[in-house]
Amino acid sequence: MSRIKSIEISHHQLPLEPPFPASWDPVPRELFPCTIVRVHDDEGRVGIGSGDAMHGFAGFARYFVGQDPLDIDRHYTVLSNIGFHACRPWPLDAALWDLAGKTRGEPVWRMLGGTTDRIRAYASTGVRRTPRQMTRVARAAVERGFTALKLRIGDDTLEENLAAVSAVRDAVGDSLELMVDCNQGWRMPWDTSPPWELATAVKVARRLEDERVHWMEEPLDRGDYEGHAALRQETSVPIAGGEVTREPYEFRELLRRECLDVFQPDCVFTMGISGLRHLAREVAAAGKTFTPHTWGNGIGLMANLQLTAGTSGAPFIEFPFDPPEWTTERRDFMLTRTIEPDDEGWIKLPDTPGLGIELDEDALRRTRSESAAYTG
Repeated sequence: MSRIKSIEISHHQLPLEPPFPASWDPVPRELFPCTIVRVHDDEGRVGIGSGDAMHGFAGFARYFVGQDPLDIDRHYTVLSNIGFHACRPWPLDAALWDLAGKTRGEPVWRMLGGTTDRIRAYASTGVRRTPRQMTRVARAAVERGFTALKLRIGDDTLEENLAAVSAVRDAVGDSLELMVDCNQGWRMPWDTSPPWELATAVKVARRLEDERVHWMEEPLDRGDYEGHAALRQETSVPIAGGEVTREPYEFRELLRRECLDVFQPDCVFTMGISGLRHLAREVAAAGKTFTPHTWGNGIGLMANLQLTAGTSGAPFIEFPFDPPEWTTERRDFMLTRTIEPDDEGWIKLPDTPGLGIELDEDALRRTRSESAAYTG
């Protein structure tokens, strides 16, 4: 039986020129940070994970060294404890699953139950645009084979953003399902703007009903349980959220109080594959949809693909697509091969052991950094 030999963490930053004006960040991003977690066993295998920056993890690696890499439940308990005391350690959970898959010779999605080997992607934009610009993006998504598209709206350009939703619907008709992300659930550390109140969310929902929106995402603060439940009673638009909700009890409250129709936790930021494999099945059993947030790098995208394909499946899963500002080449710079959907918008899960990814060591050497920040 193999044993965990060591855990290695490195930080990387890809320069972005021009900067990326992410809709959820008031400061344009000059750098794309990436933290790589590697778990080595004593037989030469390496598990790979990425996601949160792992700040505060130093000193905790000793609780894994010498342990059986296949003891996933034990590792999840320790990671949950670390998450209370320090960082979000969930990239390590992804790396442990990658190592477990390589040890057993199976892809992670099959280890989890293997409900499907492919998932349809929805194109997820990251930039707020004028109606004319967003219509061009929507047409490009259709040409690329996507059958669903997510747009972003926000306070400072709300009316123009809503006009963009209408323009896209008029331009593409029913050839695209449309999702709308309000980005009210959380804030970057330097963003002091308050989230919407219920009255604002209801007003926006009324506008989105006319455009036959597939779901309205993060319309309120993530902890506003009463507001979410009330909003669901006020609109026919399904409500989505939970991408960075942290604790299992919070998700239980969201389920118990009927707050969401669509649950979106990201396994490299929240509860890991280990915890979300159970939540995904609970959400499906309750008649809700489980489809993770994936707006990170390709390693996080693949971890969430494997999780979803191995548990509940999903009608769509998020696929960042917003050229020219955001491309798969930028997103997956740390990988030898970018993750791409086929011409009909489907992503095929790999049959290779573990997560099925390979690091581009040259790219990682070029981008090595002591920081995991978005600006220089």
